[in-house]
Amino acid sequence: MSTVIPRQTKELDRVVVRFAGDSGDGMQLTGSQFTTVSSLFGNDTATLPDFPAEIRAPAGTLAGVSAFQVHISDHDILTPGDAPNVLVAMNPAALRANIGIMAAGGTVIVNSDAFDERSLDKAGYEANPLGDGSLASFTVYEVPMTSLTMEVGKEVGVKPRDAERSKNFFALGLVSWLYSRPVEPTLDWIAKRFAGRDDVREVNARAFKAGYHFGETAELFDSNYQVRPAPAEPGTYTNVTGNTALAWGLIAAAQQAKLPLFLGSYPITPASDILHELSKHKNFGVRTLQAEDEIAGIGTAIGAAFGGSLAVTTTSGPGLDLKSEALGLAVNLELPLVVVDIQRGGPSTGLPTKTEQSDLLHAMYGRHGESPVPIVAARTPSDCFGAAVEAARIAVTYRTPVILLSDGYLANGSEPWHLPDLADLPAIDAAFATEPNHTDDEGNPVFWPYERDPETGARPWAVPGTPGLEHRIGGLEKAHGSGTVSYDTMNHERMTHERADKIAGIARGIAPVEVDDPGGVGGAPVLVLGWGSTYGAIAAGVRRVRARGLAVAHAHLVHLNPFPANLGDVLRAYPTVLVPETNLGQLARLVRAEYLVDARPVSKVQGLPFRAAEIEAAVLQALGTDTSVHGDEGDVAS
Repeated sequence: MSTVIPRQTKELDRVVVRFAGDSGDGMQLTGSQFTTVSSLFGNDTATLPDFPAEIRAPAGTLAGVSAFQVHISDHDILTPGDAPNVLVAMNPAALRANIGIMAAGGTVIVNSDAFDERSLDKAGYEANPLGDGSLASFTVYEVPMTSLTMEVGKEVGVKPRDAERSKNFFALGLVSWLYSRPVEPTLDWIAKRFAGRDDVREVNARAFKAGYHFGETAELFDSNYQVRPAPAEPGTYTNVTGNTALAWGLIAAAQQAKLPLFLGSYPITPASDILHELSKHKNFGVRTLQAEDEIAGIGTAIGAAFGGSLAVTTTSGPGLDLKSEALGLAVNLELPLVVVDIQRGGPSTGLPTKTEQSDLLHAMYGRHGESPVPIVAARTPSDCFGAAVEAARIAVTYRTPVILLSDGYLANGSEPWHLPDLADLPAIDAAFATEPNHTDDEGNPVFWPYERDPETGARPWAVPGTPGLEHRIGGLEKAHGSGTVSYDTMNHERMTHERADKIAGIARGIAPVEVDDPGGVGGAPVLVLGWGSTYGAIAAGVRRVRARGLAVAHAHLVHLNPFPANLGDVLRAYPTVLVPETNLGQLARLVRAEYLVDARPVSKVQGLPFRAAEIEAAVLQALGTDTSVHGDEGDVAS
C-alpha cells in the first residue's frame, strides 16, 4: 500500500485531535498509535489520555466515554492543547461529552452508524444533533464507520460482531489520511501486535486501509493536511509515557549505583504500569514482587534496602496512606528507599482515573513524629526518567527514604524523548561499609551503624553478612552512633535533630532554582511558581502572555523538600507570586509559611490538568490588564 497525497494538501503548523468513544471502542489504542506515528514522522507531540472515572459504566452513556487527545506540531509544544481542532466521535455520548471543549469552527467526524434512536436516548439527546442544526458552527463529516468496517470483515470471514470491534482502526486510517501520516508504521505495528491471531490482524489491517482509502476516494473532504516535522537536535528519540520513563530511570539509577533493583508493589491505578514495565527487565538485575497489599509492598522494599538493594515501592494516594507507618520505620532505620506516588484525585478512593496534585502535604507531613523525608517531583512525562534518577541518588547518598511525586497526567501522557547519554547521568555511589568505624572502651574495633558522615550526615550502609559489621536495627529510637535501643530523652532530641539536619542539608547538594525571566531575576512584576505536571501549561501560558508584549517570570521546582537554597531570595524579588496547582494551594501554603511571601494560589481540582489559557488568564488578571483570551492559540513557538 502506498501513501497518496492529493494536490490540495494544505500545511498546518499544529493540530489538536481528540478521539472519543465508548470505553470499549479502543480510543486509547487509536490515539496512542496516531501519536507514535506522528512522533516517528518527526512532529513534536503531547498527549492527554482521558479515561472514564466509572470503570464499568453502561455502554453508550456519558459516564463511559473514553477519550485520547493528541497535539502534533512543527515546533516545540508543551501541552496537549487547550481545545481540539478535530473531534472523532464514535457515538452520540462521545459527541455530547466532548463537543463543549471544541475549538470554534473545528472539525467533527462522527460514526453516523451509531446515531440510532436508542444510542441518542442513552446519551441524553432529545433530537439527533446531526440534523437539528446544533452543530452548525462546526464542519461535520458523517462517516458510516461501523458498516464499512463490517463489510471489510466479511471479506476476512469474521463474524459481524467481531468485525465491528475494528472500527477504531477505520477511524485511525481516516485520520491518518487526513493528516498525511505514513501508513507503513501502523501496518507493521498491527502485524506485530496481533501476531498469531490471523483473523484479528487481517481485519484490523483491512479496516485501517479502508479508512485511509475512504478519505482518499470519498468526495467528503476538500483536502487533507500536513504538519511538517519539528526541528530537533540530532540523536535517538522514542515516544515515552511518564510511567515507562520512570521505570527506566529507576533501572538507570540502579545501574549507576551498581545495585540490584527491587520493587515491592501492590497494583493500583495509575501506578501499576511501573510494576508491569519493571517486571520485563530481569536482565538488568530487576526483581519485582506483586505484594498482597500496600503494607507488604513497602515492608518487602525496606527488607531489600537492608539487604543492599536499591529498593522501590510504587503506589498512589490511597496506598501512600497505608504505607505511612512503614515509611516512618524507614525514616528511623535511615535506609535508602524510593517511594513513588502517582497522584490521583482523592480523598479515599476518590477519582482513580483522574489526575491531581493533592498529596504534597501528605508527603511532607503524613507520618507521626518528626519524620522529614526528601520530596522530588517530575514535571513532564520524559522528565520522570531524570526525577527517578535524582530520587535514587538522594536516597542512596543520604541513606533516607525519598518520595517521588508524579501524577496520572504525567503517568499516562506521552511525548518524544531524546535518549540521554549514560555518561551524563550523575554518579551514584552506594559506598557500603566494609570495616569497623569505631573502637570500644578497650580499644577494640567495633561497628557503629549510626556514626554519621560529616559531609552528608548519612549513616553507614552495611550489607548483612559483612564480617565484623554485625548490627541490629529496628523501629525503636537508637542511641547516637552505637544504634542500641535508647529511651534517653536527650538522646532522642539529638537523634531527631540529626535526622532533620541531614534532610535539610540535602539543599547543599541540589541545583539552585532556575528563573525564566528575560529581564533577570526580579525583572518582571509577576512570578509564576509551579511544581510537577503544571509545567507545560504554565510555560505555555507564560509564552502567550509574553507574546502580548507583557513581562512575566516562571520558576519550576523539582525539589520540594528541602527547597533549593536560593528559593527564598527568588520569591522575595517579585511583588506578586502565583502558584498554580491542581489542589487547593498546598505549595502556596508551604512557601508562605517558609518564606513569609504573599504567594497566591491558582487552584483547579477537576481531575484535569490546567489549560494554557487558564494560566494566561490568571497572569493577566495579576497584571491588571485585559484578561480576555481569544480562542485556542496553542503553544506559541519560542
